[in-house]
Amino acid sequence: MYEHLKIEERGMVAIMTISAPKSLNALNSAILNEIGEYLDEFDTQRFRCLVITGDGEKSFVAGADISEMAGLGPEHGKTFGRRGAEVFRQIETLPCPVIAAVNGFALGGGCELAMACDIRICSENAKFGQPEVGLGIIPGFSGTVRLSRLVGMGMAKQLIYTGKPIKADEALRIGLVNAVVPQAELMDKAMELAGQICANAPLAVAAAKLCINTEYDMDAEEAIAFENQAFGMCFSTEDQKNGMQAFLTKGKCEFQGK
Repeated sequence: MYEHLKIEERGMVAIMTISAPKSLNALNSAILNEIGEYLDEFDTQRFRCLVITGDGEKSFVAGADISEMAGLGPEHGKTFGRRGAEVFRQIETLPCPVIAAVNGFALGGGCELAMACDIRICSENAKFGQPEVGLGIIPGFSGTVRLSRLVGMGMAKQLIYTGKPIKADEALRIGLVNAVVPQAELMDKAMELAGQICANAPLAVAAAKLCINTEYDMDAEEAIAFENQAFGMCFSTEDQKNGMQAFLTKGKCEFQGK
């Protein structure tokens, strides 16, 4: 169905692998459009978590496709950037959690893709960076927005201004990734985490994601009020009734997403 994506389904977890080995999975318009199409059709009733990774052991996504960008003028450059930003925003706002399993280079658009995910786990050989200024451009898929929110303004400026990549251990130290594991254990760790998420009430997880994403730019009073609305909504679900009853009776609840 897709030329550059491999889709696997494991129970309530979907795995999307970006596959363009010759370019180290670099993102071009065709790949961005395929990701957007997949997300447009993503069944959040069936899947409670999405894992995104890259094909091979060398690269998650090496960046955006420079061969496509090299000949662009200002308007076409803006259009290309907007499409990447739109697709990454789809990932960020997908109701279910998205885990990036970063299996190598995550540079430029690859780092931006990882940052659009909720949680980032990487292999020991992973490298992260925003090298765009060395090409005469800036991060164009919302990298200047998300990087500072994840690692702080000072560190984001250093990474973007210098364009220098960092290794997995440094990415963990500054809070860019949640965990570093051996390459051979990466997908197992991602699936273990996805399984822990899937065991919980999906409507509650979706509400928590919405709150965290939405409240970031609100002042404290607005954010607290927004959370209160979402908290109250949870009490209209069967999952809440069944989950609390199971707790009180020391039973086990299989959440249905209702």
